[in-house]
Amino acid sequence: MESLFVQNILGIDKPILQAPMAGVTTPEFVAASANAGILGSIGAGYLNAEATRNSIREVKTLTDKSFSVNLFVPEQVEATDEQIAQAYEALKPFQQELGLSEEKVVLSFSEFAEQVKVVVDEGVKICSFTFGIPDQETISYLHKHETYCMGTATTVEEAIAVEQAGLDAVVLQGGEAGGHRGTFLEPLTLIPTMELLKNTIGKINIPIITAGGIMTKKHMLELLNEGAEAIQIGTALLATEESGAHPLHKEAILKSEKDKTALTTAFSGKAARGIVNDFMTYMANQPIAPYPVQNDLTKELRKVAGQQGKAEYLSMWAGENMYLAKPGKVADIVHHFISDDY
Repeated sequence: MESLFVQNILGIDKPILQAPMAGVTTPEFVAASANAGILGSIGAGYLNAEATRNSIREVKTLTDKSFSVNLFVPEQVEATDEQIAQAYEALKPFQQELGLSEEKVVLSFSEFAEQVKVVVDEGVKICSFTFGIPDQETISYLHKHETYCMGTATTVEEAIAVEQAGLDAVVLQGGEAGGHRGTFLEPLTLIPTMELLKNTIGKINIPIITAGGIMTKKHMLELLNEGAEAIQIGTALLATEESGAHPLHKEAILKSEKDKTALTTAFSGKAARGIVNDFMTYMANQPIAPYPVQNDLTKELRKVAGQQGKAEYLSMWAGENMYLAKPGKVADIVHHFISDDY
């Protein structure tokens, strides 16, 4: 199953990438992925530059294998004071139940440029991007320092845009995928993974990595045989021992049934697929601030809900096929994808 792209470019043994799931990709998780022969990835989208540097350095103490860093391309925040006030008001019932005080919410800001410099300074040779395409100055800077750049696309049009911008490969995110949609060209679409791959093959020349709902070796082989160079898995690894996901999140995945996920903007202001819970249901008809403001508004709520063990208020991202997830270590799950008896 090895290809020149997988071995020579990504520097891994198996045609599998660990999805860069921001918030759960602890150094232990990323290193476990790398040590299992797949491409580990730090989901640094919510980290500042210093935390990104620290995470990279910690991964390096745990593995000598190849790994990557994923960054969120910054977006122009367009939220009025009224939008923010209404969104904050909608969260009050949850804040009161959790015993949260009405402190002023501190809005975050991106350290994207500084993070890019950290990637280069720390010698990470693979960098991927979500929520858009970095500017030409950033791409040129990374290429100058021999950093392989990968974009994320949810449509054929986005995949073409990724190639035209000069990025080296694209992760095609199918509609089944858990977590945030990588959409950056309107409208939001949910094209199934295989259909998206078939539609994109022949339209671009850069390597394609497919993602979205991939939980079995059979599914992986179907995608590779259709022309994908590699696959990216997230939900399949979320419930592993090394994953940084909350224990309640892992439990929910392992006990899940079919058709129990949905898209929501309630937690971050951007569409993401997660396990349906009370928060998602209640917030479906409530005012929600644009991303990333909504993410800042719910940050403390999610943190305290985790501390209090209230899964109904957690953002438990998961793909459509989460019911196929298995427990174990990262290496065990990777073995399932590679072994002949699976």
